[in-house]
Amino acid sequence: MTSLSRSLPPNRFKQRLLAGEQLHGLWTVLGDGYAAELLGGCGYDWLLIDAEHAPNDLRSVLQQLQGIAASREYLGEHANEVSQPVLRIPHGDPVLIKQYLEIGVRNLLVPMVESAEQAAGLVKAIHYPQDGARGVGATLGRASQWGRYQDYLAKASQNITLIVQIESRKSLENLAEIAATPGVDGVFFGPSDLAADFGLAGQPGHPEVTAAIDEALATALSLGVRCGIMMINPEAVREWYTKGISFAGVGVDTILLTRAADELLASFRD
Repeated sequence: MTSLSRSLPPNRFKQRLLAGEQLHGLWTVLGDGYAAELLGGCGYDWLLIDAEHAPNDLRSVLQQLQGIAASREYLGEHANEVSQPVLRIPHGDPVLIKQYLEIGVRNLLVPMVESAEQAAGLVKAIHYPQDGARGVGATLGRASQWGRYQDYLAKASQNITLIVQIESRKSLENLAEIAATPGVDGVFFGPSDLAADFGLAGQPGHPEVTAAIDEALATALSLGVRCGIMMINPEAVREWYTKGISFAGVGVDTILLTRAADELLASFRD
């Protein structure tokens, strides 16, 4: 090895997820590297960069990954407290997945997965041949530190986390097969989309939605699959943790900013 050669570091988020740790996450939809750097140093276990509903593209995601990485530089002995980035991609396009992996995304959240076949296709997209169909261009990308991680091709697949979102009736119907798909590391329930598909738009906490998630959660846990949920009500999050959820999105940056700004102004007007 040359003096610049290094070994691919392990994926701490994946290690902790599979170990069953309780991981608190924050959603960032501002689409800005500066904001991601700030939030990355807050201490949340993971920071979700949203490329489905937020104004993000390949370059803005890259800037946010770089911002989160930069947080480690000034936290010193607390560098391990920097959030691990998770990216929600807009859809499960293998070409898009390849591009995101090349810029250093290691944890993927894929929306609207409704079948085992779809899940298997996603697994194929993140693995190199012979186990998958990911194109080989590692030395061109940030993920391998432009070839400095000489073991990248050998270790990349085992250090990528694949989490699929369960957001429709069809997803729930096929939950067991989806969760049992080899290579799927976790399932993530989307109460808002589920509520909409149940004809209960705007009611993610409706008893019918909760009951459906409860049943699916029990099935996934029986298969040994880690489960997550998006829920910004603190008491509801704590209840889901007691039911077996191990990672939860507990807040959104735009909501936090809007509420704080509104409350500050209101304090002067009251």
